[in-house]
Order: sequence, then C-alpha cells, then structure tokens
Amino acid sequence: MEAAVSKEMDRKVVRALNGNARKSYREIAKELGTSTTAVIRTVKKLEAAGAISGYIPVVDPVYFGYNLTVVISLIIQQGRLLQAQKAIAKDPHVALVLDVTGEWDSLIIAHFQGREDLDRFLKKLNASRIISRTVTHIVLNTVKNERRIAV
Repeated sequence: MEAAVSKEMDRKVVRALNGNARKSYREIAKELGTSTTAVIRTVKKLEAAGAISGYIPVVDPVYFGYNLTVVISLIIQQGRLLQAQKAIAKDPHVALVLDVTGEWDSLIIAHFQGREDLDRFLKKLNASRIISRTVTHIVLNTVKNERRIAV
C-alpha cells in the first residue's frame, strides 16, 4: 500500500512540474496539499532514480534560425548500428536518434538553418561507409511536439 501511495505522490509532483517546472517546492506542496519536505524528498528520489533527468527550456527552433526540420530514415551496415548512432548523436543538428523496427534501422530527427546546412549534413552522412541508405523527409508542419509525459 505504501508503494502505491509513493507512486501516486511521484505522479502528482511530476504533473505539477509538467505544468511549470519553475514552480517552487513550496508552491507545489501548497497545490498538492502536502509538505514542502515531502515534495523535496519526492523530487530528489525521482532525480536519483533517473525518472527526472533534467530541466530544460522548451524552445522554438525557428526563433533561433532553425527553419528546417527533417526526419531521416537510415539503413546501417550490419554490426555497426551502435557505432553509427553514437556518431550521429554527437552532431548538434540532431535532436533525436531512434532505434526502430521495420525496414529501417534508425530514424533521426534534426533541425537545420536551411537547405545548404541540411545538404552538408546529408553529404557527410552519406559519405560514411557505415550508412548504406538514407531517405530524408522534410517536415512541412509540426502538429504536436510534446516532450512532457502525461503521468
């Protein structure tokens, strides 16, 4: 029973942080009807467990000049998947590297300042002997881009 109560408190605290991660522990405690100490203890526990791994501003890439978002499908040489994914993940344009099932080995979501920026990235990617094939999809509109998880 105690574990269920703890999990429910975890969820309540994360919901409050999802609403506004800049709220003080005192504000969250008041909202949840609990003590500030209980909120602090819960947040520290979630951070230690890796359930909360950071607090970041959610920014609009277009505001910072990244007007082009792409999804790139990759086929990677057998036995080289992790090596390729780790190398790709280091590029600052790359927001997400996914290991997927199906015809493709991996998907990349990346942001670029324009066609020339994307062209340089693709030429570098395709010059790699590890990547067998790519297909690039240019995102026309982003309907939803939610980083928070509803708990």
